[in-house]
Amino acid sequence: MSRQLSHIAPDWWDYTTLDSDLINDAARLTERDLRQLSRPGFKVVMYDTLEDFYLTQALEYINAWQQSTDDNPAGICGPIGPTEQLPLVARLVTELGISLKSSHFWGMDEWYDPDTEKEVSMEHPLSFERADRELCFNRIPKRLVMPDSQMHFPKADVTNYSKSWTSGVRCIVMQGGQGDIKHWAFNDPVKRTGKYKTEPPTPAEYRKLSTRVVELHPVTLAQNARTSGGGNITMVPKMAITVGPKETWMAEKVSIWQAGLHDNPLGQRLTALMISKRIADSSVPMSLLADHPNVQFNYFRNGLGSCAVEMH
Repeated sequence: MSRQLSHIAPDWWDYTTLDSDLINDAARLTERDLRQLSRPGFKVVMYDTLEDFYLTQALEYINAWQQSTDDNPAGICGPIGPTEQLPLVARLVTELGISLKSSHFWGMDEWYDPDTEKEVSMEHPLSFERADRELCFNRIPKRLVMPDSQMHFPKADVTNYSKSWTSGVRCIVMQGGQGDIKHWAFNDPVKRTGKYKTEPPTPAEYRKLSTRVVELHPVTLAQNARTSGGGNITMVPKMAITVGPKETWMAEKVSIWQAGLHDNPLGQRLTALMISKRIADSSVPMSLLADHPNVQFNYFRNGLGSCAVEMH
């Protein structure tokens, strides 16, 4: 029996093509239920304040970079969304005088311009590299910050970025947020076409994907307009460059940060349930982390919301 069409975008795969019983089970989860989803290899952590939430996220940068040495370099892969941790990272490095000279940083993703066939420039108002630099790295004194050659930002020609993952540098942790379409980075579900007309890619197929240029699900476009562009979806590029599952599985830990500002109450519950129960389905890309050996979901308790019906 073929799976149902998406309720959102019939030409695409997404979480609305899942069995309704699974979605309803996720909607019923309480905060206590979420905490009890922890299992070996998957940990759920709650934070009572946003201050604690973002400070702990910033400290993951510090802890990763402090493990780096000249003969055993290490780093972190970090997101844009959330971004509130980035100024805290810069402040901690500066105030504590932490040298990052042997440390590395990977950006997760960047927008792609199909007209130029290149990544957008840092003059683009939504540029992720620009955000990383302005909110973090440009605020760290030159005597402390790592060289530009140790900051790896995705480009349309992914060659150098991909090589950086196999160059002998340990990725201590890959951080991420979770989008409305249940992605990390821009690992969106695929279009419902060709060999994937009746079934999405198998988890094994999807996990082989490396850094690449992708077309974005309509929900992702709408979300980025909402969170970063005041709702102006016309300014959001329809394509992007994203770190892939292949690189994600090279990270020693994957740490997902959910303050309730990006994905909704159902989404925050659904992916945790699927990972906990090892239900991997590429229509919900985040669920594929069920097979990663070290995943942590971090929640701001007051951002969990409720799946109860409320008319507004």
